[in-house]
Amino acid sequence: MTLPTLLTLPNALGLFALVNLWTFMLFGFDKIRAAQGTWRVSEGTLLAWAFLGGTIGAYAGRALFRHKTRKQPFSSHLHQTAILHGLALALVGGWMLAG
Repeated sequence: MTLPTLLTLPNALGLFALVNLWTFMLFGFDKIRAAQGTWRVSEGTLLAWAFLGGTIGAYAGRALFRHKTRKQPFSSHLHQTAILHGLALALVGGWMLAG
């Protein structure tokens, strides 16, 4: 199997779903650990997974688990990541429509 055959829309969507599920689960895990007062998932790790495509999972995890909702600068960094992803999506979408 060559690389171009792996770069399909179903594979990309599957990877996107997995990254968001993993990010969502990390927020839940971190919330449980915070309540227990034990080792936590670092904010850098949570933000890194959001940046790698897990923004939707990060926002869903924040909402469902009520976790890191008021924490600054974490919230600002997550919002900046979401804006960056929105701009990238708009650019790619515009490029595809133009081509």
